Amino acid sequence: MAKHKDHSKGEKRVEAVEGALSKTEQFIERNQKLIFWVVGVIVVIAAAYIAYTRFVMEPREQSAGEEIYMAEKYFEKDSLEKALYGDGIHLGFLDIISEFRYTKTANLARYYAGISYLRLGEYEEAIDYLESYRARDQILGALAYGAIGDAYLELGKKDDAVRYYTRAYRHEPNIFTTPIFLFRAAQLYEYMGNYDEALRLYKQIKNEYSDSREARNIDRYIARTQARLD
Repeated sequence: MAKHKDHSKGEKRVEAVEGALSKTEQFIERNQKLIFWVVGVIVVIAAAYIAYTRFVMEPREQSAGEEIYMAEKYFEKDSLEKALYGDGIHLGFLDIISEFRYTKTANLARYYAGISYLRLGEYEEAIDYLESYRARDQILGALAYGAIGDAYLELGKKDDAVRYYTRAYRHEPNIFTTPIFLFRAAQLYEYMGNYDEALRLYKQIKNEYSDSREARNIDRYIARTQARLD
């Protein structure tokens, strides 16, 4: 009896599959024109995207990369006005952002522009450009968040500053930037009187980033903060 039941169940499953296939075939037959139209639109969109990327964006990206060279040189020399606005012959970061929108180079120029304004003491402008930078890079992303924190601190907005220091040390943790912004956040928390959070971050530096520069004298900061809690 058991074998007969299993055989019946198998036949029912086959019938169900055949029924589903039959319904699918009927749907395709009834909607052939619509399906071909949808597939055709997808193919056209894909082809247009490939063509746009190859013949428009790639040349623009190359041109932008060539144009940003002198602005970066001025930035390295701390000639920040020329880095931002150009020298009359070569474009500055702001020109590159405007003329090469949607390129990776324009995105990088936003980072440079933000840091330039920060160094010039124009903190609101620094925040605007750094916030518009798409922080995809592990190191630059963290540095951008940290620089926004610095700008807010200069403006006296400590809560915003510590929020961005937190975003900086949480951004793709690594040995280079994470302990820097853990330390800045901890110092700011200590200054604000939040000793519990300061102590937690100091200990995190000691436990997780013992080889970093910030960890060299960390026991002193831990002891000082612990004393304030006792």
